[in-house]
Amino acid sequence: MKALSDFLAIILFFVIYTTTHNIIWATIGATVVGIFQAAYTWIKFKKLSFFQWVSLIIVVVFGGLTIWLDNPVYVMLKTTVVCWLTALAVGVGQMMGKNGVKLLMGNELKLPENVWTKLSYAWMIFFILMGLINLAIAYPFTAEQVDVWAKYKMYGYIPLSLIFSIGQAFYIARFLPKPTGE
Repeated sequence: MKALSDFLAIILFFVIYTTTHNIIWATIGATVVGIFQAAYTWIKFKKLSFFQWVSLIIVVVFGGLTIWLDNPVYVMLKTTVVCWLTALAVGVGQMMGKNGVKLLMGNELKLPENVWTKLSYAWMIFFILMGLINLAIAYPFTAEQVDVWAKYKMYGYIPLSLIFSIGQAFYIARFLPKPTGE
């Protein structure tokens, strides 16, 4: 369910864009959903994680610039910025002796330290590559490229993220304690 929530803004963006072919309206819809998701999380849990705050700020800034300046380049760059900031945060944490992936998932999972380290590097590589792919798809940031980029967000970004998540789940499953019979 969380994965669906994470992709809700992208799905809404795509639906609005494909029905209106207006990136500004699609950006407004996705930005509003992002704000409402953060507000809901704040109301329900009385806090937002560091990553949720950063994501909210980026959504508002890049979505706001796209809307205000009527220029799709900002919303097209937002994905790369989020991916690269995630990779940077995980990498800096790793260099400082704090595993960002473990901080995010460690309450739910008990894994050996070397597994957390491998997951951390996998996240860094994945998010660097996703940022590069986004730039390659969005470039040259023209009105004609918006349609290609919007389709990539739905049919490329989401499936690639799901494949990465499923692969990560299979990798993690190998290290989970085996259930004991009663």
